[in-house]
Amino acid sequence: MIAFRSLLYNVAFYLSLIAQMIFWTPIYFFLTRAQAWFIPKFWARSSLWLQEVIVGTRNEIGGLENLPAESFILAPKHQSFWDVLAFFPYLRDPLFILKRELMWIPLFGWYVAKMRMVPVDRGERSKALRAVVARASEEMARNRQLIIYPEGTRRPPGAEPAYKWGIAELYSRLNVPVVPVAHVAGLYWPRRRFMRYPGTIRARFLPPIEPGLDRKVFLERLIRETEAGCDALLVEAAQSANPPPLPPSAVKRLAELGVSVASAGAVKP
Repeated sequence: MIAFRSLLYNVAFYLSLIAQMIFWTPIYFFLTRAQAWFIPKFWARSSLWLQEVIVGTRNEIGGLENLPAESFILAPKHQSFWDVLAFFPYLRDPLFILKRELMWIPLFGWYVAKMRMVPVDRGERSKALRAVVARASEEMARNRQLIIYPEGTRRPPGAEPAYKWGIAELYSRLNVPVVPVAHVAGLYWPRRRFMRYPGTIRARFLPPIEPGLDRKVFLERLIRETEAGCDALLVEAAQSANPPPLPPSAVKRLAELGVSVASAGAVKP
């Protein structure tokens, strides 16, 4: 039954994406950028609503009081596509750094271009970083909120931290607060798999890290606070009444935290 619901959700997700891009196009490109934001935010919320209706996965996001009023960097864990959908609807004018190739996709690329996102060419890292900092600085001056995933690529819940130095460079050069985000959404929406699992995905915006710290000190604090938040949510999910399947990385991390496999419920790879 879960496999069928997962398949149904994936079909509904992509059909909704295509249908909404077509439906909203006559309106989207005639609105101002500020007015047009309601469309991608509506799509994100409707996608999560479909997940709740079809799969039975609810979402609870706390810590809204930790979001600064001015420009800041949002630094979520990256475990699946869920964390791309879930957070930007809470921001006034979010800003993504994305692969330049995505801008070439017909219609989708045009939607992205209207929102003045920051495309990056990953071929030359030092040159790419300078270009990203320049564009991001320009956009952040307009009181925008930059979303960046400190580990760069999706990683399974409980995996060893693999934070990149780029987040420290951006923190130092942009001189704005960084809000870490803890979650274990990868238990319910695993990376590189079509399976979706019922339950409640809990995430939390953590207290912001103030600007002006040494880059190494900042990165150590970001890792420490984010991973502590994720550990707490992992234990909570594993010990819930109906825990999701736990990947080996989560089982290993739970053991390191002193949580027995038996108390974590059914464990699957």
